[in-house]
Amino acid sequence: MAAAELGTLAPQVPEALTRPGPVGHARALIPLLESAAPAIEQARELPPAVLEALRANDFFRLLTSPAIGGQALPLPVYAEVVEALAIGDASTAWCVNQGNVSALTSATFLAPEVARRCFGDRDSALAWGAQHNRATAVPVPGGYRVTGRWDFASGSRHASLMGAHVPVTEPDGTPRPGRPQFVTVLFPRGQARIIGDWAAMGLRGTGSDSYEVVDLFVPDSHACFRDRPEARRDRGTITAFSSHLCYATGFAATALGTARSLLDRSIALARGKSARAAAQPMAENHGVQSQIAQLEARLRAGRAYLLGTVREAWAEAEAMGELSLDTRMAVRLATTSVMGDATEVSVACYRAGGTTAILEAEPFERRFRDALCISQHLQATPWHLEMVGRHLLGVPQVPQFL
Repeated sequence: MAAAELGTLAPQVPEALTRPGPVGHARALIPLLESAAPAIEQARELPPAVLEALRANDFFRLLTSPAIGGQALPLPVYAEVVEALAIGDASTAWCVNQGNVSALTSATFLAPEVARRCFGDRDSALAWGAQHNRATAVPVPGGYRVTGRWDFASGSRHASLMGAHVPVTEPDGTPRPGRPQFVTVLFPRGQARIIGDWAAMGLRGTGSDSYEVVDLFVPDSHACFRDRPEARRDRGTITAFSSHLCYATGFAATALGTARSLLDRSIALARGKSARAAAQPMAENHGVQSQIAQLEARLRAGRAYLLGTVREAWAEAEAMGELSLDTRMAVRLATTSVMGDATEVSVACYRAGGTTAILEAEPFERRFRDALCISQHLQATPWHLEMVGRHLLGVPQVPQFL
């Protein structure tokens, strides 16, 4: 059941249903994604119909510069797009966020003509896995010789390009003297061996396989050192945000959209169900009424907190061309907190569904598993809160993931 059918409180931003542009287009895809979600999960990848809809709306080039064919959406608008896609299917939203931020944070540091070749086509998509310290990138004339294996490459099954973050080493694999350097390298998907080992509790449709390369030559033109402001080739507003904060914003939006879909279904269930042991329909139960209202308030508060904080940060980036440490900490606090709060809303909705929620024929259990997997990501880890707390209290530290 779509959010618009559930009453006057949903969706949370009614104008997004009718306004033109990427947010409206994303909301229009919710029915398609809802109907395709079981097949997405079973196939462990996005099917052709979903990929074509995403490409038709140019949803893999939302953040990159218009100079290379991208849309350069403001980050707050981008978050609304990802949230809307997650209402339909969390795996789809996850792949869109992962692909867009990866493309942005590569293209920013590549020569424009290389970025255009890599990301100028609407069908282009980049996937890469988690940084792996056992990988090596050995400098050679004209580029690097790369060997390694990486996992969690979300979107790898529909990607045209693969990438990797690799420590620069001596030829024998030992670290180079001084501070460790990690180079990001890009190469055609066909040059990697995709292992096809993605088996997880949730987010199954992301196809987050492992992959490896052995002694692969990657030219300097397709290698970069990300998140170094001084090395930016593109100076658009979005480039003031680190890759970590962009990922965190999108994944927080994914958590919100997943929670929204579960809460909408909880409302629909309560309107039409009477619990076996109850003397009255769920909708007339005072406890159910209170819980639904509190969950709605909590989810709306989280959404307003995320979008409000990102909008403030965006305004600062537009005005100053960079973000202060205070603002980066504020975005980190918002994204981590919202991912946690959205997860708790999702769990509460699952529990409120009773035995209905455990049935594979119902949407609760799949989205519940998706919500819990989202909560396990690096961007949601609670030790980010400790870092922000140290900052607010003036305790010396070396900030990370900002």
